[in-house]
Amino acid sequence: MKNRKTIYTLVTVFFAILFFIWDNYDFEGFGNNADELAINTTNFLPSSTTGQIVHHNNYSLSYNEKHEQAEWVAYILKDSHISSTNFKRPYFEKDSKVKTESAHYKNFSNSGYDKGHLCPAADRKFSKSAYNETFLTSNISPQEHQFNAGIWNRLEQKTRYWATKYKNLYVVTGGILENSTKTIGSEKVTVPNYFYKIILDFQEPEIKAIAFLIPHEDSDKALYKFVTPIDKIEELTGVDFFPELEDTIENKLETSTNYLNWNF
Repeated sequence: MKNRKTIYTLVTVFFAILFFIWDNYDFEGFGNNADELAINTTNFLPSSTTGQIVHHNNYSLSYNEKHEQAEWVAYILKDSHISSTNFKRPYFEKDSKVKTESAHYKNFSNSGYDKGHLCPAADRKFSKSAYNETFLTSNISPQEHQFNAGIWNRLEQKTRYWATKYKNLYVVTGGILENSTKTIGSEKVTVPNYFYKIILDFQEPEIKAIAFLIPHEDSDKALYKFVTPIDKIEELTGVDFFPELEDTIENKLETSTNYLNWNF
């Protein structure tokens, strides 16, 4: 009888462990992330002015220690990623993969600025682990609340709409850090004067791109008013976007301001 009880106990423990693994492991994320990271790093990854590129499971970034934030965050956004799932917001944490250490979230305390996501949490709702991964301090930049909740939010929502329409997008986001002199916190986190977002639709047969450069202030203007050539953002940042694309395609995309085929 004692041996039978021992066996029952071991079986119960085994199934409890198995259930815990099943409940917490991101099987879907594993399958998607491997493919996405390969596409990310091989085809479309921008250059880095700092040499500190960090790869997470669901986005990559180039960290700028001088400004204590990413100069860009880049990721694939698919129609299958768009979800209305609601996860509990976690606390922000420092990014352990940043060798020079990312800024502490306490820099934002009483600063008057939001912790503005560069890779939006709403873009990574397809799994809890992907969602939580956006709450690293390497993925945030100081943003005025009216900007963050206003025109910037409108652009993020439009990007998700385009993901459902065009199926596969590559998104690069960041702040214009040079010549931005205002900082917050003891670590002097730079407050960008402008933010940009570059969106590449890499689906054949029509490869197209659109870029936005938006002043860091509240605005009621239509989004198309802020469309700008990618070349302009390259001049301001020193970053070469899409360097792995064939030159004729890259040059065509980076000089264009055509937004008519993006269905505003």
